[in-house]
Amino acid sequence: MIIALALGSAIVFGAGDFCGGAASRRGGSTGVLVLSLPAGLVLLLAVALAFGDGSSGGPLMWGVASGAAGGGALLVFYRALAQGPMSVVAPVSGLMAAVVPAVVGVAQGDRLSPMAVAGIVLCLVAICFVSIEPNRQQARAGLRGPLLALLAGTGFGTFFVLIQQGDDGTLWPLVASKAVGVVMVVIAALATRVRPPTRDRVTAGIALLAGTLDVLGNALYVLASRAGMLSIAGVLSSLYPASTVLLARLVYGERLRPIQRVGLVVAVAGVGLVTSG
Repeated sequence: MIIALALGSAIVFGAGDFCGGAASRRGGSTGVLVLSLPAGLVLLLAVALAFGDGSSGGPLMWGVASGAAGGGALLVFYRALAQGPMSVVAPVSGLMAAVVPAVVGVAQGDRLSPMAVAGIVLCLVAICFVSIEPNRQQARAGLRGPLLALLAGTGFGTFFVLIQQGDDGTLWPLVASKAVGVVMVVIAALATRVRPPTRDRVTAGIALLAGTLDVLGNALYVLASRAGMLSIAGVLSSLYPASTVLLARLVYGERLRPIQRVGLVVAVAGVGLVTSG
């Protein structure tokens, strides 16, 4: 169950990141987030109310802390997507998003079988392969995007850890997390006098879709972390760059280099080992 939920989270996260990046190129990263995050919060709030379960102060505070990490990471990540190629930015962020929960999970006592450890290592290698630049000149030209992606990935990994710590069997810690993210984005928009791209219906629609996918990906991750170890859930959920890269290939024609194709194959092998372990 943890494998299916975590991989589902990765697929949805990747599709949401692609939509967010596409909208950011058209309407600016902060403006897009002003549309996408509140839309996702409304959807999440409706689902949480439908289940009707309450939550105590402790888990909610973990949710607030995770929201600060995740909200800041999204602001940085969407800017990185707007500035650099998606096929590079997404994998770089995914690497750090995988490393942080893996390290914390092991430090907290996750006992992994040798096959599971080998699978996690292969997944990390796969993310590195997918993010390798074709030559030094392009690497220098696109340096700012990957650096921002590195910072964003650290924030995402921190979010994964904190939201799992506050999990109490309800969705309210995640609601608190997303609410904090919305507040951060609105403050950033007001400070920079950025307006959401509501006049462009296409951009607005893509932004709303990105927000919906983001919430769905988060919910799947929370369920995955409940079903098993943080180290496995975090690493598998961080394979989202694969779907982002594939969508960028299909929509924008961003070519998959041989090393990236190898990375995707290695990712499949890594998931297989984690599943077997």
